[in-house]
Amino acid sequence: MIKDEEKPQALMEQSRSNGMNQYLAANARAIPPSGIRRFFDLVNASKDKDIITLGVGEPDFVTPWRVRDAAVYSLEKGKTQYTPNAGMPELREAIAQYLSNQFNVSYDPAKEMLVTVGGSEGIDLALRALVELGDEILIPEPSYISYSPITTLSGGVAVGIETFAEDQFKLTAENLKAAITPKSKILVLCYPSNPTGAIMNYEELLPIAKVVEDNDLIVISDEIYAELTYTDTQHVSFAALPGMKDRTILVSGFSKAFAMTGWRMGYACGHPDLIGAMLKIHQYTVMCAPIMGQVAAFEALTNGLEEKDRMVESYNQRRRLVVQGFREMGLDCHEPQGAFYAFPSIRSTGLTSEQFAERLIQEAKVAAVPGHVFGKGGEGFIRCCYATSVNQLTEALERIGAFLRKLG
Repeated sequence: MIKDEEKPQALMEQSRSNGMNQYLAANARAIPPSGIRRFFDLVNASKDKDIITLGVGEPDFVTPWRVRDAAVYSLEKGKTQYTPNAGMPELREAIAQYLSNQFNVSYDPAKEMLVTVGGSEGIDLALRALVELGDEILIPEPSYISYSPITTLSGGVAVGIETFAEDQFKLTAENLKAAITPKSKILVLCYPSNPTGAIMNYEELLPIAKVVEDNDLIVISDEIYAELTYTDTQHVSFAALPGMKDRTILVSGFSKAFAMTGWRMGYACGHPDLIGAMLKIHQYTVMCAPIMGQVAAFEALTNGLEEKDRMVESYNQRRRLVVQGFREMGLDCHEPQGAFYAFPSIRSTGLTSEQFAERLIQEAKVAAVPGHVFGKGGEGFIRCCYATSVNQLTEALERIGAFLRKLG
């Protein structure tokens, strides 16, 4: 018989043997581990340095020297303090000027803007500020893998809307209408798209805006790849469409276009009421984005645009190489017109996306991400990031081609 004074220790030992899942919140238990991370773990577990990784959505460029130098200089000058919660005023002003010049959308940097710890924090803040229990969040898929789990953690219900290769993975007004219910509250858009590289132009977005207005939706527009477009048509910010600015929270950042992934610098722009609510959550969680990252971001916007453009042109060259390579080896691959991903179909092999990706690592030593992890419509495809060197891409294409010939 256990004595009273021994019961707490006995209960703890029992809990330890049974695991601690009983203490976890239901929504934390409900979200799955990252499907992308599992494939990174396979690469790491193999300890094979010959594996070519096309899985990480990260530029192979180092952050431009002048940007790094600005951050180092600020540290040498002792700039290690907190900044205002919303971010350094000069950085917000630079972001406002940049958005106006590049994408024809205007924001008051004092009231309609928040500097975040990466674009991901901006999306998380927007959902937490807007979502009430049971609200439905509409997500065109295949999509960035974080949208659905963050929705779950916010108490919302993620509703995937499948997009199709024959439509170039673009959301249509008809498919959006079909997904809307009385519980629908938010539409999450990401164009240029991760993982498909799809873009949407002004004429294609207008019908979406009409559905948004008719159904009183709020839009979270993830425009982190806005600078990475490869057509004559410049990126169209959803907030720039007629009547959409107040309905849209524009989220973007410096990770992709400026090769600053590890700096974790992003921003969110929108109506003062929406940004004000997000700022309150931001104040209680991270306080402010790191000052050295903000200094670097300011330098990128004021003196780093030419280097950004050179990186974009390099991605465009690699994009053409990769798409041509997949088509020549017999894989259907729609032309990605933005971001830095190709999304070829592997349905002709008879393998599932996961089977194909696992065997590709094991037999061809090339890592790609299976399409099913990106949600509806992703099965039968793999995501390949072409933000790596031409030599690596050429070798990877040769290995994938040999792997396909082996499959017969």
